[in-house]
Amino acid sequence: MTVTDERPVVNIDFPDLQELTFEVLPGDIGVLRINRPDRMNSQTIRMFSEYGEAAFALRDAPLRALIVTGTGTRAFCAGFDIDEVHEITEMGVREFLKFQETATGGIQGIHFLPFPVIAAVHGPATGGGLALALAADIRLCDPAAKFSAAFVKVGLSVGELGTSYHLTRLVGPARAADIGYTARIVKADEAERIGLVNRVVPTDELFDAALELARQISQNSPAGVRMSKRAIQRNMEVGSYAAALELENRGQALMTRTEDMPEALAAFKEKRAPRFTGA
Repeated sequence: MTVTDERPVVNIDFPDLQELTFEVLPGDIGVLRINRPDRMNSQTIRMFSEYGEAAFALRDAPLRALIVTGTGTRAFCAGFDIDEVHEITEMGVREFLKFQETATGGIQGIHFLPFPVIAAVHGPATGGGLALALAADIRLCDPAAKFSAAFVKVGLSVGELGTSYHLTRLVGPARAADIGYTARIVKADEAERIGLVNRVVPTDELFDAALELARQISQNSPAGVRMSKRAIQRNMEVGSYAAALELENRGQALMTRTEDMPEALAAFKEKRAPRFTGA
């Protein structure tokens, strides 16, 4: 069932980018698209900078969710554009480190956006494309999706763009080692089975499925969803159960001070849909 939303579309001051596009759909749902369909949405030096610009513009935006996908039908993101590899190999150590920090910072910025990020993956998501998909909170893919940590194929390691961190936590260290050391292709059915993606959706339904999921999220308390994301992300990094509980306790105490919680309780008692404001 599709959920309708009559709220006006929010206006966001988004930069004019060349390799990414952005739009806001009803329900305060953002859509960020990699926009190089003629090159299978492969990444460039410029694109990594644009990830950071996009994340900076969106970090304070009143969005309920963000969908990240690729333009066209050929690929989500086929990794780094081979035509620009020579530019990286010609960089000095300091210049390359600066580029690396820009690239990882852009993907990190998307990962740490305060609202849920949903990756809708069609076709290949390889190398840096895999890293981008892994940075999302939720991944949907179509049957043609192919995932590969192809870094060792080009003389690099799986310790790239957060891949070793996210992949290990999603599928476990043994599977991450298998995928990272062999650089083999993980097809959609295996990706779903091992937890690399949440579910596989028919190609012609993929974006609609991501949008429906985003709209389901948008019907809940904005502050509650954001605090939930914060708790899940931070508690993957804390060193103990006690520290996780402390973070949760603080978050829940803050949530009781919002206007959305009493509104949710009133709506439940009155058997109506809650009118969340995020306040």
